[in-house]
Amino acid sequence: MLIRVVLLTVVFVCIVRSNKLIAQDIHFSQIEYAPLNLNPGLSGAHSVIQTNINYRSQWSSVTTAFNTIGVSIDGRLNETSTNKKGIIAAGLNLFSDASGTNSVSTTKVNLNLAYHLLVNSNSKIGLGLYSGFGQRSIGISNAQWGSQYLNGSYDSNYGTAEAIQNNQFIYFDAGAGAVYTYNSSDRYINQNKQRLLNAGLAVYHVNRPIYSFINANNEQLQMRWSGFINGVIEVQNSKGALAPGLYWNKQGPSSQIMYGSYFRISMVEASKYTGRIKAFIYHIGLFHRWNDAIIIKNILEWHTLSVGFSYDVNVSSLSRSSNLRGGFELFLKYSLQSKHISRSRIN
Repeated sequence: MLIRVVLLTVVFVCIVRSNKLIAQDIHFSQIEYAPLNLNPGLSGAHSVIQTNINYRSQWSSVTTAFNTIGVSIDGRLNETSTNKKGIIAAGLNLFSDASGTNSVSTTKVNLNLAYHLLVNSNSKIGLGLYSGFGQRSIGISNAQWGSQYLNGSYDSNYGTAEAIQNNQFIYFDAGAGAVYTYNSSDRYINQNKQRLLNAGLAVYHVNRPIYSFINANNEQLQMRWSGFINGVIEVQNSKGALAPGLYWNKQGPSSQIMYGSYFRISMVEASKYTGRIKAFIYHIGLFHRWNDAIIIKNILEWHTLSVGFSYDVNVSSLSRSSNLRGGFELFLKYSLQSKHISRSRIN
């Protein structure tokens, strides 16, 4: 128990004191369903309008849980225009993240704008920009410092030399991303003719905002590079499809790779002409976040609504403390397609 307390104290001191600390962005295991955290160019890329709500809780087996809530909405602004050569889209992305006992929290609001050039009937290339503001705060009323431990015992009467000049601050943030989409068909999943490919590269925090509680001007938020490639491959002569994905993030010296695949089963086929029968699809996925976790994902999709659950099985060196328990996620998605598109697509 004492070792755990000491470790948590060291982590907290690093958060508020070290100018060399590399702050890391939030991450979702179901990042494909938090599209504006993956690439701002995904605004309006696949839906007339879509809304995503995400919730993640992790590390409750080690310390006070780290909780993240995200909400985004994006849509097309010129969907009703005829003979258009491109899609103009906008989006709003919000999230709130609270970490650990002392509530190191971050809240962000970003506005996205995107344009997707229609290369041909199957392909489009998009560019998205975002800008917004973030607020970071820390609660220190319950903080326990290493200097308050004597002979392995904590005494709140011991003084500390820790001085936090700003327990909260606001910063401006901006970034950009590009995406490419190839879709061979808008037909139903069990007609075995769809080939879908998405790929993108984005950069977040291009302005490198100051990110310090102690007015350290040389402590800046590192840029985050985000790349992905995913798609849908029909399984011939069946009601199934594979949906593999590869996701990469790099922020300062830290990097993260997640890869795996869903297997999607069409439980109920949507009626092609009348639209009276709505599609019902089940997705089960197995992914691996390198040197961190095995991720099990489950999704139910009915017409315009999708709901998903995932669980991280921690397999890193922390597993001895976490007992393999990483975290769980929930998401809810609403996606409205064009009238001529009857099949939803993975982002």
